[in-house]
Amino acid sequence: MRLYITFIALILGVCSFAQQKTPINIGETVILTSKILKQDRALNIYLPESYDATSYKKYEVIYLLDGGMDEDFLHIAGLVQFANFSWISMIPESIVVGIVNIDRKHDLTFPSNSVRDKKEFPTTGGSADFIQFITNEVQPYINSNYNVSETKTLIGQSLGGLLASEILLKQPSAFTNYIIVSPSTWWDDQSILDLKPKKLDGFKNIHISVGKEGPMMETGATNLYYTLWQAYGDNAAVSYEYLKEQDHGDALHLSVYKAFQEMSANSKEDKK
Repeated sequence: MRLYITFIALILGVCSFAQQKTPINIGETVILTSKILKQDRALNIYLPESYDATSYKKYEVIYLLDGGMDEDFLHIAGLVQFANFSWISMIPESIVVGIVNIDRKHDLTFPSNSVRDKKEFPTTGGSADFIQFITNEVQPYINSNYNVSETKTLIGQSLGGLLASEILLKQPSAFTNYIIVSPSTWWDDQSILDLKPKKLDGFKNIHISVGKEGPMMETGATNLYYTLWQAYGDNAAVSYEYLKEQDHGDALHLSVYKAFQEMSANSKEDKK
């Protein structure tokens, strides 16, 4: 009987201990009321472990398109944490700002003249306003409320890669570095490839990558790379990676990792 009572007490003690739970926090979610978009928009923000709002330390910012918790925010934030471990040291400690989608097909695309595009994506064509939202509302909010440096990186994949390409070609000063993965250059019959790149305001790191995703996607990414390489020459470090073991679904993580490697190598080269 004593053994039975002791066993029950032990089980209850274990259950009681297991019920002591605390949430895991990696950052915070902010809701911005956008005058440009005329809607509330969410930002998921990852803060490095050392972040202290009262200190004078400044942090680089990585802006992530498709930045929802059920999209790319968690695994990119984890990759950023890994990349700035002291024993890895690919990139400095950085803040990640994930821009959460409401209608990504609307926000990430410019108007298309393609009948197919209009039929398959009837809500598209809002990239001009979305770019203004990012540059005139999101970035000023982050600059005003967090300890940030002037270095800012944009990551976009697929339609996000299309938007990142549009920003780079039309308004390159919006970001310091661009990581463009599997860009949907097929949009509007590849008209993005006909744009003449604007003059750079300073040195840029530009990394373009694509997986084994079919001739149109692969050729589009390659042509985008050559367009940027020819236009910018010595004013940017433009790199390209073909990931033959990846496809459209799993190219992002490895692409961003390789982009961080490139950025680290370029930074070390600059210090020589």
